[in-house]
Amino acid sequence: MLICLLRHAEAEAVSSSGLDADRCLTRDGHKRMQAVSRGIARLGLSFDEILISPLVRARQTAEPVASALSHPRPLLVTHNLDPGADPEEVLGEIARFKKASSVLLVGHMPHLGETFGRLLTGRGGLGVPVKKASLAAFDGIPPGQGELRFYLPARILESIG
Repeated sequence: MLICLLRHAEAEAVSSSGLDADRCLTRDGHKRMQAVSRGIARLGLSFDEILISPLVRARQTAEPVASALSHPRPLLVTHNLDPGADPEEVLGEIARFKKASSVLLVGHMPHLGETFGRLLTGRGGLGVPVKKASLAAFDGIPPGQGELRFYLPARILESIG
């Protein structure tokens, strides 16, 4: 299975409600995601499932990607992609998609960095910095037995698009 990790784009510092979960992408974040989405499409990627955290900025990051890829299914919201979630939970969740050959996980730091480390080494305790609107791809489950296919920062994805 191909597992891709996408960190949300730039978000406002404080939402109008004051809640972290309600923070939206900034104007620059929306603009960047349009360009990043074109880059992801040019890579020829497609996903059987796109999972997102329940936070607004994750949905706003995933929607242009789903649109650029003509993704036919609804985005799947999971608390297993919350910023403080245990990476094992989301990896267990996607392992249940027996027919899926590829999934996209859209979330936040530190969770995505810890998931990156877990996929890379097969162990917990390693958090890898993941820049905003960057995409990483791994071949394989179980964690540590696959390989990192690529890590592309937003600026590279924008140039591809």
